[in-house]
Amino acid sequence: MNLLKSITLVLGFLSFNLFAMHHESSKEDVARGWVEAGYAGKQEAIAYVKKHLAEDGRNYPGRYVGFGFTYNPDAEPGTMVVTDITPESPASKVLEVGDSFVSVNGVEVNEANMDRLNFRGKPGEEVKTVLMRNGKKMDVSVARGVITASYSKTQILNNMESGNADEWGPEESNIIEVLSNDDVVYVLHRSKDTEKASGLPFEAVSMTRFTFNESGQVESIRNLTEDRFVLEQQGFTISRSVSYTHLTLPTKA
Repeated sequence: MNLLKSITLVLGFLSFNLFAMHHESSKEDVARGWVEAGYAGKQEAIAYVKKHLAEDGRNYPGRYVGFGFTYNPDAEPGTMVVTDITPESPASKVLEVGDSFVSVNGVEVNEANMDRLNFRGKPGEEVKTVLMRNGKKMDVSVARGVITASYSKTQILNNMESGNADEWGPEESNIIEVLSNDDVVYVLHRSKDTEKASGLPFEAVSMTRFTFNESGQVESIRNLTEDRFVLEQQGFTISRSVSYTHLTLPTKA
């Protein structure tokens, strides 16, 4: 092999590896930027999702036991109007977008009772509700199920648009570590904030997992969070009664 050909092959190899390193680094940069934008503010987060989430990209939140619907808690206080329904969930069989809950297991839906509406609890148990649909009251019973939700780009952006910009980000946040393997990037990050209702501070560490498509856009997002730890810092404990699992404030010992 002559010298010129050898040099050409070496340069080609180096160019390929430099491109691969840059491509890999750019995924880490996008993932890091995604988390930072999410903490920075509402408009920053929305703009980042619009730019970097693939059109068929999806967000996969953690599983839970419940109905399988969402509502906007920042809408009119004391109301619960269905804004989205998870496909193949218990809610998908009986609820419609726009349904407004009147009562849940005999508890009236109002501003004082929002924390007492036990949609969550033991799988398979029926929850009796009264709701308004097209101006008429309806009695609806739904058995709780295990919900594995996923949200499309449109749903993600709609949910973000409904958020309160003034209460968007935490008081402090930082990225601890960013790791990647091919098209998968993990971002470990920490946040500190104060719960508005109680005035109590809390902190949490989260892991966000990104997958990327061949074009370098985000294909999926999953999160592991310290939800229980956050509740414990607010003074909540988890207890189980015969009928359902609920959160209670601890008594003084």
